[in-house]
Amino acid sequence: MRNPFFAFFFLLFTLITSAQKNEYAITTISDSLKENANAVVRFDQTDILISSQRSMNIKNRRAVTVLNEKGFDATEAYEFYDKSTSVKNIEAVVYDAFGKEIKRIKRKDFKDQSVVGGSTLFSESRYIYLDYTPISYPFTVEFTSEVQTSSTAFIPRWMPLRGFYTSIEKSSLNVTYPADLGFKKKEFQFSGFNLKKNTDTNTQLSYVATNILAQKKEDYSPNYKDLFPKVMMGLERFHLEGVDGTATNWTDFGKWYSEKILAGTTDLPEETKVKIKTIVGDEKDPIKKAKLVYDFVQKKSRYVSIQVGIGGWKPMLATDVDRLGYGDCKALTNYTKALLQVVDVPSYNTVLYGDSYKTNIESDFVSMQGNHMILSIPNGNHYTWLECTSQDDPFGYQGTFTDDRDVLIIKPEGGEIVRTKVYEDASNTQKDSGTYTIDEKGNFSGSVSIVSEGSQYSSKARIEHLQPTEKESHYKEYWDNINNLKLGKINLTNNKENIRFTEEVQLSATNYATLSGNKMIFTVDAFNQNSGNVKRIRNRKSPFQIQRGYLDSDEIEINLPTGFTIEFLPSNFELKGKFGEYKTEIIKKENNKLIYKRSIFLYQGKYTNKEYDDYRLFMEQVARNDNAKIILTKN
Repeated sequence: MRNPFFAFFFLLFTLITSAQKNEYAITTISDSLKENANAVVRFDQTDILISSQRSMNIKNRRAVTVLNEKGFDATEAYEFYDKSTSVKNIEAVVYDAFGKEIKRIKRKDFKDQSVVGGSTLFSESRYIYLDYTPISYPFTVEFTSEVQTSSTAFIPRWMPLRGFYTSIEKSSLNVTYPADLGFKKKEFQFSGFNLKKNTDTNTQLSYVATNILAQKKEDYSPNYKDLFPKVMMGLERFHLEGVDGTATNWTDFGKWYSEKILAGTTDLPEETKVKIKTIVGDEKDPIKKAKLVYDFVQKKSRYVSIQVGIGGWKPMLATDVDRLGYGDCKALTNYTKALLQVVDVPSYNTVLYGDSYKTNIESDFVSMQGNHMILSIPNGNHYTWLECTSQDDPFGYQGTFTDDRDVLIIKPEGGEIVRTKVYEDASNTQKDSGTYTIDEKGNFSGSVSIVSEGSQYSSKARIEHLQPTEKESHYKEYWDNINNLKLGKINLTNNKENIRFTEEVQLSATNYATLSGNKMIFTVDAFNQNSGNVKRIRNRKSPFQIQRGYLDSDEIEINLPTGFTIEFLPSNFELKGKFGEYKTEIIKKENNKLIYKRSIFLYQGKYTNKEYDDYRLFMEQVARNDNAKIILTKN
């Protein structure tokens, strides 16, 4: 006889299990959260327990419904570990669109590999990640992990919304910590989001975020890190790389870092010391010495990419880099510093956020920050900055990866927040000079010299390393306004001494001009047209910014075909506004020649969402004038 209690229990268990599976069904997500979303975070709970100065435990439980192939990264199903950090638990469960479990993934099924494949220098720095190929969309990944670390110098920042096109049903943070470690926090961009601080005592902090709609990425908008809410956290008494630390200001922090983390990492073999002294010879000027050392490092070493914090904060020994010939940013910076010490040139490890998007070290929040390291050399009342990971950068050139931002210089006497080199708008130049000829059939032939400096050098210097087919693709895309383009001789000159990149290109095209009856029509500006493709965005929400200004100036000689006279020339044009200045001029010369002059000076700046339409209209006027036509009539 069937036991009625067992039957009731089995029915109840079945219902509960079914409910648990169905909570991830796509039908339970509100339409507003699906709008503009590639993924929906169903819940994301982070529990941080700091039990002492040398012990921190982080538990994550995160469920993400991936709506399409662009949304998989939002699962964030991975963890990093090294000699001071262990992954105690990691697993995932995959559910289909109806919330039915289709796969359970244990730790052994995760991929586990070095942060740099094949590297012995970083063999202890590894990461575990979910390698899952979806059967269909949508699906949901429930990911749980637990990490234990002795390093308390870097507390993960909380960002419930960590990218565009992702919405949040619920995200929460719970932090527990001893009252005597000097816990601190800094909140950013809370306004306009559904966030609530539940607890804030001398031992606990908690937040919850609910129903945050997916944010569309808008052209020229700031990075999501400067738009979405986040909380930075830190301790005044912490532990890092086996060493206790105490810091309430940047001076103390820098001194601790110098004495406890960097100390003992710059020894070099005698043979290398002799070699570098021989290279420097009798040179007395410290900057000229540094240039010789930098050239040596560029030729000897190569870079392996590991962000600061992932591969540890303590640089690898200079002797190891010298022996192996490669390293990450910390290792190569420290190696260069060690070589400079041999020839009596002082230099300092410098921590910063390296990215083409300018991001500052938060100067009013003393803590472990940054993802990159460079070297600073005192040079009078300023610094010369060395990007030690590059085998190509000119000495002292920062480009767009480390320019114009607050960084932390680590000196023996303490830390110092300093601004890196600012490339002023007027110094970010591109100068075009050239000539082109239109024949009686409307065919085009010409040559142009393009000289780029300042931040524009950074985007152009890479061209010399392109393969021939890549180079051709680059120029055909650059001059996509010229149909039937055929490239001739290309000569590139990289002047690293003056940090100037020159492109000399010969080019031709059939049917550049349009023939209609006895008339010929063609666009004056062949070499440097602005497409004006600034997208119209209705009801724009985010502010916009021009990260770097620039100054382009062109002077082109135009040879008109014989047997034609000018029927129409575009008028000279000038435009000035809050975003920049633009000017064109056409000068008639003898023998059917014209001189076309053009300049555009765009200002860097931050603007409100309301000003975006004004900028779009400004650039539309530039584009319209760049596309101005000449009309010729056949005699």
